[in-house]
Amino acid sequence: MRMFEEVIETRCPLIKWSGDKASWFFIILSGDVVGEIHYAAMGRTGGFGSVKVRATIGDTTWETSLFPSKEMGGFMLPVKAAVRKAEGLAEGDEVALTLRI
Repeated sequence: MRMFEEVIETRCPLIKWSGDKASWFFIILSGDVVGEIHYAAMGRTGGFGSVKVRATIGDTTWETSLFPSKEMGGFMLPVKAAVRKAEGLAEGDEVALTLRI
């Protein structure tokens, strides 16, 4: 069982990225929180620099990965439909997020 030790709390907007066949929703983590993520994940990154996390929005918690994004200047957290539905989230909403790394 993986241990999640560092706790990071932040607020970020939910964005929508539309591809040819589907749309994806992400929270972009940038600014000071990026340094906190790098420090907490030191020596524990996966392929492509991904970082395993336990994410919490409202009453919903799930395990996923953060993915580095040079274009966005930080990390991207995918937010699946089940989470958006459970928390009543829509594109552009400011989301209170807790990450355990």
